[in-house]
Amino acid sequence: MTGLAVLVAAFVVFGTVMAREITVRTTLDHFSDTPAATSVVAVSQGDGSGITEALTDAVRQTPGVAEATARTGTQVPLSGVFDRLLELKSDPGRGQLSRLKVMTGAYPRGGHKVAVNEQAARHWDIEPGDLIRMQIPRNDGTEQTRRVTVTVTGVVAAQSDRMEAAYASAAAINAMSDLKGSDRLDIRTEPGVSSQALSQRLSTVFNSYDTRVETVTGAEVRAEEARGAVSQYEDFFLIVAMFLAITVVAAALVATSTFRVVFAQRVGELALLRMIGAHRHQLVRSLAAEGAVVGLAAGTAGVVLALVAGHAAPTLAGLAGQDLSAPGTPVGAALAVVAGAALTTVAAVLAPAVSAAGVSPLQALRNADTLPAERGIGKRRLSLGLTFAAAAAGLVGIVLAHVPDPGDSAYEPSGNLAMIVLSGTLAFLALVALGPVVIRPVLAAAGWPLRRLGPVGNLAVGGMGGAPRRAASVSLVVALGITLVSGTFVGITTMRSHADGRLALQAPADFALDGPEKGLAPGLVRRVEKLPQLADTTSYRQAVISVEGAGTEGVSATDMDLEALPSSSKISAATGNVSALGPGRVILGATLAEDLGVRAGDNITLKTARGGDLHALVAATLPEEGPLAADMVLSNTDLDATGVPPGATGVLANAAQAGPAGRNAAATSIAEVSEDQDDVHLRTLAQDRERSDDDITLLATMALGLLGLTVLIAVVGVATTTGLTVRERTRESGLLRALGLSRSGLRTSIGLEAGLYGALGSVLGLALGVAYAWLVIQALNLGSPLHLPYAQLGLLCAGLTAVTMLTGLLLSRHAARVSPVTALGTEE
Repeated sequence: MTGLAVLVAAFVVFGTVMAREITVRTTLDHFSDTPAATSVVAVSQGDGSGITEALTDAVRQTPGVAEATARTGTQVPLSGVFDRLLELKSDPGRGQLSRLKVMTGAYPRGGHKVAVNEQAARHWDIEPGDLIRMQIPRNDGTEQTRRVTVTVTGVVAAQSDRMEAAYASAAAINAMSDLKGSDRLDIRTEPGVSSQALSQRLSTVFNSYDTRVETVTGAEVRAEEARGAVSQYEDFFLIVAMFLAITVVAAALVATSTFRVVFAQRVGELALLRMIGAHRHQLVRSLAAEGAVVGLAAGTAGVVLALVAGHAAPTLAGLAGQDLSAPGTPVGAALAVVAGAALTTVAAVLAPAVSAAGVSPLQALRNADTLPAERGIGKRRLSLGLTFAAAAAGLVGIVLAHVPDPGDSAYEPSGNLAMIVLSGTLAFLALVALGPVVIRPVLAAAGWPLRRLGPVGNLAVGGMGGAPRRAASVSLVVALGITLVSGTFVGITTMRSHADGRLALQAPADFALDGPEKGLAPGLVRRVEKLPQLADTTSYRQAVISVEGAGTEGVSATDMDLEALPSSSKISAATGNVSALGPGRVILGATLAEDLGVRAGDNITLKTARGGDLHALVAATLPEEGPLAADMVLSNTDLDATGVPPGATGVLANAAQAGPAGRNAAATSIAEVSEDQDDVHLRTLAQDRERSDDDITLLATMALGLLGLTVLIAVVGVATTTGLTVRERTRESGLLRALGLSRSGLRTSIGLEAGLYGALGSVLGLALGVAYAWLVIQALNLGSPLHLPYAQLGLLCAGLTAVTMLTGLLLSRHAARVSPVTALGTEE
């Protein structure tokens, strides 16, 4: 029991090391641009066209070269109203230097044929046999383009791709895109030929073509890509390390509490050692050595379990259809984790060891085999706790004093966030120091409903109240987990609300059909509005107008009808009320409001078409830019007064049917009715909302997954403390049974006492978590109110209380099975 929390922490820490190994190796194996069979990479040092087809053929004829393929590529837009970009990449399509796997159709052979990757096929509904038209920039120094139509011959899987792409041979891509050569050659040597020897032969070939080409081994290129793969995840694993540090602290607190109970049960043995001449420092060293042995054993077990799990992960992932690379065996990291587990356990055991070693030798002559519970704290500990609390409160005051008004673009929150972390740390240290004092009023409030249950409830509350230090140490571990998880719940909910408000301005609908400055044809607007595949269709104008005090360049203004779109309900104002928009009332974006120095309730002056003034009241200011990056939203009558032509410059619409199928059908219908008008293109704004939602969901999942480790440690702490307490109070349990308490009543009492650990920790953790989540939102200056997910917070606290209670009930079975006679006969 003393090593269980440390074992879990060691497993988690070394499991993270293994996860990092798997991540880096998987990234290198599956997302590398250099196939593993590449022996030598030749890179042009010129303008990207230094490796011609003639030079490529000469390389293939060089002795020792088994295979060589040119790498070239470019990025081109597709023709049509869709705003779509396609990467053109070269690949041989077969052989050991190919990075592709053909899924359907065939790989292209010949000109004006390509194979698209799975992303393009899925997102743009492309199948083998389809024709796609690309706008290829002319290679003559002008901005003109030419339209090239190509046939899709197949769909390929390319794990290194991060966006939509099409593949063909280097010669075909050069012919289609007006490129003159390649910037890289991947070369595979024949068996028995070293990369160094081949590089020397190739240098002669390159010199004969008077071309500056540098050769490097494939191993070196892949090593550089490996370093890039590591750096790509450094920030993520840095955040993980922070959460792991919290987990280790939680494990240390649990170990401290557990050893305190264990040493208290051996007070008779320790007193006898003192009586026969053992010094206090000898006992401290002996108990610390015991902790070190426990830490070594627990750390080793945790590392071994994590190692087994890490090597089993690729196999299990394969069963789920995922392809992960096998990790290595990082011996150095394993030894470091084992040593860290031992040191953590020694640090956790010192305070209980010093306390237990101070037992009086006369205790050996007494009947009790445990020390009476210490109910209070000393003056030194009290003053230390109050100092921590005062410092935490002072940092909170400094943070609030340095938060500017919403919309301040010059504000940098990193300093305030660092102070919040420090304040939270000090607040928790204050809670640790003052725990036995703080726990009493909280226990009185949380235990009041249990006392209404009669003797069973009174026993549960009295059992915890009789050992406030133990109750505080275990409840604080639960509080740590609840603080972090509840704060994350509140922060994620508020950030999601803020993101929804921001996207309601940046991407107010699923689609935006943009036209030229002269506006869209009225017939086109009517055709789009009548499409059955669309809903919430609204046209708008966006133009540059003059505002007094905003400079000579003017500001971007729009008369978009915010109430016509469901997303407008998610817009929150920095000042004022968004719904107050109307004739003579305007809404300003954050930048314009800051430039003009105004807020809701102030007046601004617009310039009319006849050079006059139009006074308008600021109905609201926004925390960011206005809809579709406009600086101002005003009514259509006010926009008319500024001289803007009546023709709509854009149309916003949502898909009538939710999901990718509905959006594809809607986009296709818009494209069909828009083909006859020039300078029109369609943007799919729904993808921005989906990416934002996916990013927040991924962030929440990772954070809660990591924080869940702290909650797991807390549950382990409750289990170990409850289990040891049951053993410690065997005689007390027997006496209660002898006085008439039933087995179920005894089990219920122990279960309720364990549940109280979860309840007390939930109350303390919820108070800290919500308070610091609010402080973080203020420091980020999002201009968004705090949103409390009441259901999630309630389920979190109720769930953890139920889990700790269930743990107590399971562990109470042994105490309930012991007969009263046996329990009362237990030796002291």
